[in-house]
Amino acid sequence: MTAGVDSTPVPIVEPELDDLVRVHLAGLLRYATVLTGDGHTAADLVQEVLLRAHVRWHRIALMARPDLYLRRMVTNEHLSWRRRWHVRTIRPAADEVLAAHADSHGDHAHGVVEEDAMWGHLERLPPRQRTVLVLRYYEGLSDAEIAEVLGTSPATVRSHASRALATLRDTDLSTRTEKR
Repeated sequence: MTAGVDSTPVPIVEPELDDLVRVHLAGLLRYATVLTGDGHTAADLVQEVLLRAHVRWHRIALMARPDLYLRRMVTNEHLSWRRRWHVRTIRPAADEVLAAHADSHGDHAHGVVEEDAMWGHLERLPPRQRTVLVLRYYEGLSDAEIAEVLGTSPATVRSHASRALATLRDTDLSTRTEKR
């Protein structure tokens, strides 16, 4: 409890984990899917994070933005999973495999090629740089919010983003040169 203007105690209202999950679960799953490249692994990752958050909820609820802390937990869990042996590696699928699973309502080859190229470029980036780009461009977070999720400074976030974008530009230029 905190003291109000007239010195009467004002209760601190902690958000409930269930309410926060209802609002942010879809975003956490999208974020984890982009980080891992696999919806099933992303669901496992978010489930693990929510179990850990439940145990510590009394402390997490006191934060100004518990949703950003949950994203930070997802990020940290993803980075630690990548160090473990049981993590799946993102690999582009062969055209025949994609064609076998494609809808028969039209040719989605252009979208598949673009998505495959995007994943190929992103998977070559170091994990921190990839995370910064996903949080900035896919999740729409500001540098300050990304810094809070990653536990670093906004300047470090800008540095990671700059290096990642430079790497992607170089990759794009070399790909164009090879095609000529």
